Amino acid sequence: MVAMMTFTLGYAKTENHSAVQNVEKYDMSFDVRRLAAKLELTSDQMEAFQIIQDSFNNEMLSVATAKGHMRRFLVHQAVRKDVNQMKLILNDNQFNTYVQLLGVTLRNKGL
Repeated sequence: MVAMMTFTLGYAKTENHSAVQNVEKYDMSFDVRRLAAKLELTSDQMEAFQIIQDSFNNEMLSVATAKGHMRRFLVHQAVRKDVNQMKLILNDNQFNTYVQLLGVTLRNKGL
């Protein structure tokens, strides 16, 4: 009985740890002020940027619960939406820098 409970609790802990790691992988929150300084955003751009970033992060966190091909599709969809929205508020230089940083971030997270 004790061995069975130990196994069950160990399995639950491992499963929960795996779920937490999965959510962390899809967490796209970061220091927006630092990125804003890097991109040299105006105050109007900063406000819109924060809204778009919050939306993107929420979408990516919801992707963590998806399975298989659906997860890949949802990541692609969230990134495409984010990039399209950022294109509307950033100038060409800012946008190019943002896309490069986003690409590096996604690669580093294995997405």
